[in-house]
Amino acid sequence: METTLSGLYETLPEDYREKLGRPGEYPFTRGVYPRMYLDRLWTMRQYAGFGSAEETNARFRYLLSQGQTGLSVAFDLPTQLGLDPDHPLAVGEVGRVGVSIASIEDMKRLFEGIPLDQVTTSMTINAPAMMLLALYLLVAEEQGVPWDKVGGTIQNDILKEYIARGTYIYPPRPSMRLITDIFEYCAQHVPRWNTISISGYHIREAGSTAAQEIAFTLANGMAYVRAAIERGLDVDQFAPRLSFFFAAHNDILEEVAKFRAARRMWARIMKETFGAKNKKSWMLRFHTQTGGSTLTAQEPLNNVVRTAYQALAAVLGGTQSLHTNAYDEALGLPTEKSALIALRTQQILAYESGVTKAVDPLGGSFYLEHLTDKLEAEAQAYLDEIEKLGGAVAAVEAGYVQKEIEEAAWRFQQEVESQERIIVGVNKFTSATHEPVPVHKIDPEVDRRRAAEIRAFRENRDGQSVQNALEALRAAARGTDNLFPYVLEAFRRRATLGEVCGVLREEWGEYQPGY
Repeated sequence: METTLSGLYETLPEDYREKLGRPGEYPFTRGVYPRMYLDRLWTMRQYAGFGSAEETNARFRYLLSQGQTGLSVAFDLPTQLGLDPDHPLAVGEVGRVGVSIASIEDMKRLFEGIPLDQVTTSMTINAPAMMLLALYLLVAEEQGVPWDKVGGTIQNDILKEYIARGTYIYPPRPSMRLITDIFEYCAQHVPRWNTISISGYHIREAGSTAAQEIAFTLANGMAYVRAAIERGLDVDQFAPRLSFFFAAHNDILEEVAKFRAARRMWARIMKETFGAKNKKSWMLRFHTQTGGSTLTAQEPLNNVVRTAYQALAAVLGGTQSLHTNAYDEALGLPTEKSALIALRTQQILAYESGVTKAVDPLGGSFYLEHLTDKLEAEAQAYLDEIEKLGGAVAAVEAGYVQKEIEEAAWRFQQEVESQERIIVGVNKFTSATHEPVPVHKIDPEVDRRRAAEIRAFRENRDGQSVQNALEALRAAARGTDNLFPYVLEAFRRRATLGEVCGVLREEWGEYQPGY
């Protein structure tokens, strides 16, 4: 298809060619690879995690056996907040919204029988991202897998936690230090690892518009790049391993335009603002998840259709990997059946729909290119405002970004309540009958079991050795050394996640929203 269209490309006006380019060429409006899915499909990476490491391992194996091509780990709230399962604040939350991981033994059980050189893993973890990556690398080490063969992604995007999601631990400045430490360490030791997934997804889920999702995500990306450059890192040393994460919502053409605009803007930011020379530094590679906030508890089977359309938008927009939500996720964690339907949605899209037969099927559409330009202009206006405030960190500290999202969310809800915006099965075309949907249930005993396991883990180790490693980490936190080697050493000596994060809590304090 692309060969057939190449002659037409040459007839386009110069400014049009400059904005679009060819697929795989700057500014990557039409995709980051010349042949896109003609050569390789996106990674089908279903998000999973609940209860114990053993239960989640069983779900991983099941999804891999059904054709999933990458793993994506959901962690429970105590893990996301750096707390062990026997911490008082963990009561009632252990294993509920993800898997409970607190030690090297937990991580080993999570990946039991899954060779880490044959699968890539994405981990949705932010404040303790360094700690979970360290545990993952130690499991790879025990499997005999060299770190240069390990591939995957950690979310590691703390700014959007302050903005939209709320699973932060430390204040912004020391949190940025952890992120740049990861950039530096992985550039030297784990070259295939994507060191951050700069996430618009949660910004959109909190209520932002598509233009805000672009702007606030790219602003955060710029903050991370600046922090790494200030640290002394060469931009082309770390930028090729930056990745992004976006939502796909229901307006198909707006979503496709959003992905194209974000790619084009990031390419120009990296080349013109930061002076990156490596072509890979200009590329915005991204994972997409269909919109959780678009799922309805009413008539949940309608969510199958919503998810399919959203997945189509992500693929037409050129995503590199994709998670499709299960239809029952407005009610609880996915059951095995609903998770399989979500995966089959991707497979039908890949192998039956025909949209993978052209590199950029919608490129050149007058309406789509108009939408792309419109979203870029709107997003740029927000970016300009954030730059005036001193960048993303300052804008977050001032509450600017949070306020803009809150107002957008309020406007959306007003439209729903006035029926200016129709949600099928919710505010129009509602059904009088409600067929019950089976919901996945977490064993209520998981709290007690996990608390007992972590206490037993602590009892069967050399306590003094652990304490020595933790004190070394404390001293490093007071200085300027890269903290990654100290975290690795603490886990090698069998420290727990709560102990490692606790040392940094004591040194740096906890973030308290002040806007």
